[in-house]
Amino acid sequence: MTRPGADGSAGPAPRHTLPAGRLMVGIAVLYASMWCLSTLDASSKWVLAAGVPVLVVAWFRYVAHLLLVAGLLVPMRGWRILRPKRVQDQILRGGTMLCATLMFFLTLRRLPQAEATAIIFLAPLIVLATAPWLLKEKPQLSRWIAAAVGFAGVMIVVRPGSGLDPLGVVLGLITAVFFAAQFIATRRVANEDPFTTLIWSGAVGALGLTAILPFVLPPAMPVLANLGLWEWVVMLSTGVSGALGHLLQIQAYRNAPASVLAPLVYLQITCAATLGWLIWGQFPGPLTWLGIAITCGSGAGIALYEWRRNRLARAAAST
Repeated sequence: MTRPGADGSAGPAPRHTLPAGRLMVGIAVLYASMWCLSTLDASSKWVLAAGVPVLVVAWFRYVAHLLLVAGLLVPMRGWRILRPKRVQDQILRGGTMLCATLMFFLTLRRLPQAEATAIIFLAPLIVLATAPWLLKEKPQLSRWIAAAVGFAGVMIVVRPGSGLDPLGVVLGLITAVFFAAQFIATRRVANEDPFTTLIWSGAVGALGLTAILPFVLPPAMPVLANLGLWEWVVMLSTGVSGALGHLLQIQAYRNAPASVLAPLVYLQITCAATLGWLIWGQFPGPLTWLGIAITCGSGAGIALYEWRRNRLARAAAST
């Protein structure tokens, strides 16, 4: 899943440095990041279907992510890139990201990729709805309305008769809560170098999973021994596609303002639906697409509304 601001994105460049060409580059790079992250989800679903335990898949995903990102960034930026300003907050954010990843993998085992992705896109709306209590922000009726509309859209997706696994739906909703917690934790590291946050995202997950690997790996050895070359390639690729997706996301926010990109992140559902159709022949029906459209429209709409409201507030303050 594309996570708005989930990697401590560098934020928009100043307005005077944003010609139309650069804006389009930012949008194109963001869409490329969506495909990478949807590929991560599809690859994980593939190896999970082969019988590989969730914790083992996650270990490969995080270790490959860490090795790739650190291998690219340390030679470019030096060892200082590993030193965060707020270690505890990086650990907190990495821990919530790990929990969200594990829960989403469990969700993907039971739900089609498009429906699973649609459910967890409730996360940004959960953050907006709970911001007055968790972030001490001023209550906004518009945010609560957007959250209610988005939740109604998800209810259409998971409606009785949709054929979705009830446990998978519950896991998806729990995943959305963990992603919301990750977004809130990201606020605490917003002043960090986004590449430092990206490395720590992989490090916390890799170290945490490595600590329990001696208990997880032995029971998984018979399954791993029966995997073919293609399954190994797909499993190792999860870390590559995940790391590349987050790197591209950071670059996207350096080329275009968040006000432009935030409403577009919901296009990732189209990537998830396409991969689900190509790989498993799973494609949402018309009523499910209606629910997805309502959820995405709610999220994109409140993003545009918040951008406009903030712009008017800044204009009023400057006069």
